[in-house]
Parts: sequence; C-alpha cells; structure tokens
Amino acid sequence: MRASAVLAALLTWCCAPALAQQQDGGALYATHCAQCHDGDAQSRVPGRTAMQAMSFDHVLGALTSGSMAAMAKDRSDAERRAIAAFVTGKTAGSGVAADAEGRCTQQLSGFPQPLDGPRWNGWGVDLNNSRFQPADMAGLTAEQVPHLRLKWAYAFPGASVSFAPPTIMGGVLFIGGTDRKVHALDARSGCTLWTFATDGAVRAAISFGQLPGSDQFAVFFGDLRANAYAVNALTGALIWKTKVEEHAAARITGAPTLHSGVLYVPVSSLEEAAGSQPSYECCTFRGSVVALQAATGKLVWQAYTIPEVPHPTSKNARGTQLFGPSGAAIWSAPTIDPKRNAVYVATSNSYSNPPAATADAILAFELGTGKLLWKQQATPKDAYVVACYGADKTNCPDDHGPDHDFGQSPILATLGDGSRVLAIAQKSGVVHALDPDDGGKILWQTRIGKGGALGGSEWGSAADGERIYVANSDVRFTRDGTRQLDSTQGGGLFGLDLASGKIAMEVPPVPCGDRRQCSPALSAAVSLIPGVVFSGSVSGFLRAYATDGKLLWEFDTAQDFKAVNGVPAHGGAIDGPGPVIAGGMLYTNAGYGQWSGVAGNVLLAFEVGTE
Repeated sequence: MRASAVLAALLTWCCAPALAQQQDGGALYATHCAQCHDGDAQSRVPGRTAMQAMSFDHVLGALTSGSMAAMAKDRSDAERRAIAAFVTGKTAGSGVAADAEGRCTQQLSGFPQPLDGPRWNGWGVDLNNSRFQPADMAGLTAEQVPHLRLKWAYAFPGASVSFAPPTIMGGVLFIGGTDRKVHALDARSGCTLWTFATDGAVRAAISFGQLPGSDQFAVFFGDLRANAYAVNALTGALIWKTKVEEHAAARITGAPTLHSGVLYVPVSSLEEAAGSQPSYECCTFRGSVVALQAATGKLVWQAYTIPEVPHPTSKNARGTQLFGPSGAAIWSAPTIDPKRNAVYVATSNSYSNPPAATADAILAFELGTGKLLWKQQATPKDAYVVACYGADKTNCPDDHGPDHDFGQSPILATLGDGSRVLAIAQKSGVVHALDPDDGGKILWQTRIGKGGALGGSEWGSAADGERIYVANSDVRFTRDGTRQLDSTQGGGLFGLDLASGKIAMEVPPVPCGDRRQCSPALSAAVSLIPGVVFSGSVSGFLRAYATDGKLLWEFDTAQDFKAVNGVPAHGGAIDGPGPVIAGGMLYTNAGYGQWSGVAGNVLLAFEVGTE
C-alpha cells in the first residue's frame, strides 16, 4: 500500500469519530441554536463569527454551567461538546495561551497607594452613578488628553468580548472577564497580583469597601449565574458567596452597589432569549433588587420589580403553556439616594403578556425594607422576546413592543440652585429627567436618536452639575440577511442642559469610510472629567471631546497588541463599559463581537506621554 493510502486509512480510522462529532454538532446547532445565533441581527446573542473567536472551553462552560445552561439543559454532555467544537472550530484546551506570564514579582502585603487617593469605585464612580471623575481624582486635564499614549495591554484568554469595566482602588485594578475569573492587577504596570475563579463570567463592575466589623477590605461583584461574592481585596480569598435568584435564566449584569454595610444587587436574566424557543413555557422570570449584609452575604430583603407572581395565561400555537407577567430585569447598577432613603433602578421590557406597569420604568425602593416608593414608566405595553425578530415567532407576544428598555443606571445630579434631577437615557432615543423629590415627576424629555432594539442610548451616560452627556447608538444592519453592520447609520454624541433638557452640545457621527465591520454607532457608556467627554465607538475608536464638541484625541483599538500577561491580544468594537480614569491614567475595554462588530479581548491602559 502506498504511503498516501496508508495515511488516508489512518486518518479515516482515527478521525472518523471527530468528523462524526463535528457533523452531529452542526446538526445540533441547526436544530437548537441557529434560530437565535444565525437569526436577525437584532437578537441579543453572539453570531457565528463572534463564537469562532471564543475558545472551546469558554463555549462549553457557557453551555454547561454558564449563561446558556438554561437553553442547553436538555442536551447531553456529548452533545454540548459537539456544539462547542462546531461553533468554535476548536477542541478542548486548544487556542488559548496559558495566563502564566505577567505575574507581579512581589506579593501584595498592602495597597500600593493610599485608599483615599485617586480611585474609581464601581460602575459610576460614586453612589449617584454620575460617571464624572473630579479633577483631583482624575489626575488628567483637558490640556494633557491629546498626549495620552498606550502604556500596557492585558488580554483575556479565549474571549471575543471585553465587557467588564475595571475598578481602581489603592493602586490596584480589579476586573472580571469571560474566562470566569476576577483579576487583581497593579494599576500602573498591569502585572497580575491574584486571580479568583468564579462559577460564571463576570461582566459587571466591581465594588470595593471595608467589610463591616472588620479591618478587611473586600471587593463585591456578581456573575452570570446570579451569584454575588465578597472576596478579600488583598489576597483574593473568598469571604462569602450567595445565590441571589434561583431562576435558571437569572444573571447579574449590573454592578452591585455598596452603601452603609448593605450590598444592593440588581438581577437580570437571559430568559428573553430562552423564551424564544416554541417549546419553552415563556416566561416566569421577574427582575429584582436583592439587599445583602455586606459582612456575611445574608439576605436583608428582595424586592421584585413585578409584584405579581407569573401565572398561566394562554397556550401558544404549538400547545405550550405560557406565563405572565414577566421580565422587567435590571441590567444596570442601582443608584443610592441617602437623602430620600431610596435606591433607584431602571428596568427592561416585559417578556410576555400581560405587560407589566413596572417594565421600561424607573423604580424607587426604600433602602431599609425594599418597599416600592414610586414608579415612572417610560414605554407602556412593551412585551418582547428575541423570537419577535426571528424566523419562528411562535412565542412572540401578540402586539409586541419595540424593546425600548433601559440599559443604564439613573444618574442623580444636584444643580447649581440646589434642586435635584434623576436623569437617564433610553433605547427609545429619549433622555428623561425626573424629580426624585416629587415622586419621580417628569421634568423634561428630549429625543436625541431614532431608537430601536439596539438603538437610542444603551449602556451609560455621564453628568456633572450642569449637563448630561449621552451617546447615541441607533446601530443598524444591512438588509441582505448577512448580519453585517450598516456603516452609514447610527452615532452622535450629545450634551443636554440638566435644568431644561435643551441640547447644548452635539457631535455628529464619524463616518466609517472603507473600514470593515464598522458602524459609527456609540453604544458604549461615556465618561467625563472636567472639560472632557470620552466615548468609544463600535468602529473601534476611542475618542475624547472637549465639552464644546472639539475633538481632542482619538485612538484606534481595532489592532493587535502585545499583552503583559502573554495572551494573544486583539482590540475591536467598543461596546458596554466606558473608560475609567484615575490617577493620571485612562483604561478602556476593546472588543465586542456580539453585533457583527470586531471581536476582541483586551483591556488597554494609557498615560500622558512625552513627545
């Protein structure tokens, strides 16, 4: 037998099971996954291109015990492995460099910098969720911004998105990742101090504080399996872990907020995607705020955004029992108002009929008890699941809504005359201002975008005492069924007067030119220092503007980088979190393959350089 024939025979013998598994994976994917992942680009799940950038282990973890576990619960272990191999084109342990490099040479015995020094704590930098960093904390001026230079890059292995913003405290940077780990890095150099393994990916910001009744300092965060954690900030040792919601689709996507010894945890879900399956009894999840003792993780109270427990309603066209009301998830960090003894949250759309009166709304709960103080709904009757944009609309509610939920935190601002405003932008393209001292009364509403399922303002705005700065997404896709971004639509950055709602500053969308996988949409959260607004684009550019709209600085993140931890590093589309500024440095995530944007896995750190 010729050598080539022997090789062919060996390949047939040894690889036939793998080939069969790959074929089975393709069939399983087509039957159980394609409706969402290959469907209309409006769906809230990654497409095939994004999944190809992921590692086998990451996808398998998502199917087994992560965000996709609820959808894959009826699949066997072998079937999950076949699907993971098919969508990634990889096998177990392949394609991911070991995160062994970049360890700090000295063990952390104390914080490198004073805790009362430059810092950015949690999602919004303060209890107001303003995303405004004062000059003394920023250590960066408008005159210095044009001289920002890349200092280091840190890469998350096997990831196609970089979606967890960093927290900076005492010279230490704390950040989660899709690798189901929380990382503590030296904020100046990026070297790794410690890592902590979690049950699910951590996409929310991390909150830092002293453990009540102790001299320990801890970091508090949630994962995509609805677990809340407290971990020793110096050692990475677990202090406590609490499951805050038993629903299979529950997750934590917003940063827990720490105040007066209590941790306020927002709960969201992925049932909006799971509910799209015609055989799924849609839907039974309700969003909630969970108050935990910061010292022990024990429950203080849990307040559901929908008071009524879901009950059987009707059956769908295939005879599956449906439930409602449901939904009103909380995607973002709670905002604390000590003056009113209140915690404010923003909710998502309903998932099923009947639509809830507390969906697409701002809710105020009492800090001590969780009692609902008031509600202000922005978009009534917005019942929606991913099936509404898919080929099989069986579980899409009749007269479904536009999916105009709130993806960001309310911002509590005090104006120059002492009056207060609770301001927030919505996916509808409307910015709202409410009166927190008058039961959430509407003060003004201003439209800055067209709105849509991925339109309007997505992840976060920023405000000082005069203006709120809002980025407009309005991302759109070509109509040829290829899930490609429309490079001609979306974008725009706005500064609105907080007292009147009038637009005081406007930056037009920046064209893509011939850039591939590009959109001018600004979906990521914006950040603010005195005189400067920072905004990242789906195009991959991070830009800094003066508050009069003049461009001060820009950096193209959609490129390869050499990472301090030795993992292959790639930047890409910027979506989700916004820049973090502290102690003369700026940090930004880059890489977001969810909506056909350029996938990436990097955290970038900048400082002022010399020419």
